[in-house]
Amino acid sequence: MNDSADAKMIEEAVLVIDGDVVSRHAIADYLRHCGYAVVEAANTDEAMTALAERSLGIDVILCDVAAIGAASGFELAQWVRDNRPGLEVRLAGSLDGAVKTAADLCETGPHLSRPYEPDAVVDYIKKLRAARDRP
Repeated sequence: MNDSADAKMIEEAVLVIDGDVVSRHAIADYLRHCGYAVVEAANTDEAMTALAERSLGIDVILCDVAAIGAASGFELAQWVRDNRPGLEVRLAGSLDGAVKTAADLCETGPHLSRPYEPDAVVDYIKKLRAARDRP
């Protein structure tokens, strides 16, 4: 379900972490088209720099489980869970082993597969926002 007319009103920021520049740019452009502010990072080091800049107001992180940098995608998710409660992290991946490891680190494991299904990403972010807004 793509409701991009409603999405145009969204003022949330998504941090997209993916070393594959084509995948990262494609999903980032789509999210921008849907009304999200997007910060892109090629690796977890760039992501940590973006997260340190509180003025960016990151609301959701979409991270490739195979992200590179000083921390893996899994380690970044663990750090966010420990240090930035309430900041949603969603890991994307396609390997069965990654799913099992992520389930241990992130409670429910990856929710999205690569290559990204653009509508699925937007729908998932809407669900996260709705769950957070519920009393």
